[in-house]
Amino acid sequence: MNANHMNGKQAIGMWKRLWLWFDELTGLGATLGPVMTHLVPRAKKTRWFYVLGSATLVVFLVQVVTGIALSNSYVAGSGQAYESLRFITQNHLGRILRGIHDIGASAMIILVGLHAIRVYLMGAYKYPRQMNWLTGAGLLLFTILMAFTGQLLRWDQNGFWTAVVAAEQAGKVPIIGPWLAHFLLAGDTAGGATLSRFFAAHVFFIPACIFLFLGLHLYLVLYNGISEPPKAGEPVDPRTYRRGYHRLLERDGVPFWPDAAWRDLFFGMLVVITIVVLAIVIGPAKLGKPPDPTIIQASPRPDWYFLWYFALLTLIPNWIERWVIVVGPLVFGLFLILLPLIAPRGERSPLRRPWSILVVGSIVAMIGYYTHMGFVAPWAPRLDAQPLPTQVVGAATGPVAAGAKLFHDKGCEYCHAISGYGGIRGPDLTYVGDRLKPDQIETRIFSGAVNMPSYSKILKPEELRDLLAFLDSRRRLATAGASPPAP
Repeated sequence: MNANHMNGKQAIGMWKRLWLWFDELTGLGATLGPVMTHLVPRAKKTRWFYVLGSATLVVFLVQVVTGIALSNSYVAGSGQAYESLRFITQNHLGRILRGIHDIGASAMIILVGLHAIRVYLMGAYKYPRQMNWLTGAGLLLFTILMAFTGQLLRWDQNGFWTAVVAAEQAGKVPIIGPWLAHFLLAGDTAGGATLSRFFAAHVFFIPACIFLFLGLHLYLVLYNGISEPPKAGEPVDPRTYRRGYHRLLERDGVPFWPDAAWRDLFFGMLVVITIVVLAIVIGPAKLGKPPDPTIIQASPRPDWYFLWYFALLTLIPNWIERWVIVVGPLVFGLFLILLPLIAPRGERSPLRRPWSILVVGSIVAMIGYYTHMGFVAPWAPRLDAQPLPTQVVGAATGPVAAGAKLFHDKGCEYCHAISGYGGIRGPDLTYVGDRLKPDQIETRIFSGAVNMPSYSKILKPEELRDLLAFLDSRRRLATAGASPPAP
């Protein structure tokens, strides 16, 4: 027991001597000491709201480490990118590594969004922290760009066409639109140069900007101090704020380490553990089929954090789409830049700034609604729709059964539902026989409609007869016994 105790003391002494030698040469202790022990406002009840920024930093470092590890096997070439990523995923450790990087991207988007909301609601963008807000807004932008460029690096059908759609949207910007589209694709069409440009942006340029803004952001946090919890009736006055803040720290401040930092450390580790567990259990986003520019019928869907914007542009009228693409980001960017400049003083408490709660609530509700619509995707055909079962068709043979088979084979079921089976892009045809006569149905089939082609040259006369027989049989009495699909 005494020998073990002595060995432990010797080990501690060795590490202490090593640290003293290192500190003498670098002066790191003199630099880190004041940083770790600087005073912060005491706030037991609200301190957990302040852990989001540090957790975002922790997840970013996880992204850097996993990104470096993945880049050792990833080949940024149009002919090898997909296969190299599939090779990584087929390896058990590679799958977990990809999962951590993929889920970490989602976690970083969530955390940086929540952190921005917290700062806005608590009025922490006011004097003297205007530059804190502006550098944080830059970090928010770079985080979004990292997520966007990362999706293309999967180099599957979905990522490929998502980049093409993004370029088409960028091309609608007045005057500079064609240049933006050309810059985004690194050419007139998507290809190997596009992948190289996105890879360089994702791995080098954007992370470099993040490190630059992050260093400035952390410096400003130390220089201006962490904002104290807002109190109603205590507005910010630039003439007296710093004196009052220093008096607060002298009266009720606590050292950042360990009095306040343990929450940041605990929450950051909890986030990392959650990401790792999800990566093991769920894994990364599944790879789609290899990119094929000839398949123009592809229905790309961006990652979930961009799905709301994709759904918004899909559901709004075409005449307003250009305005949303141009004005929407412009208004959001101006809001982030001008907010701390035009409102540096006044109340910080959200109770005295009810419009701040309304703004956040409206944005969250809009994003939530359009994200839901993005997952439902009412505009997209259900290409995986299965043929209607016999109990729904109501006949195993004859014209009605043949028409039901045509309803699936000709793609009608991809957009139209029958008794809960099929797509939702077009009208539900479960009881179409009650609404339309056979000649009216025939006219619609031949003339087509919005998002529906004409089948006049596609159907043979006998096929048209069978299809009309099936659709005319879709009546309430005839389908009363049909059972909907199991949930």
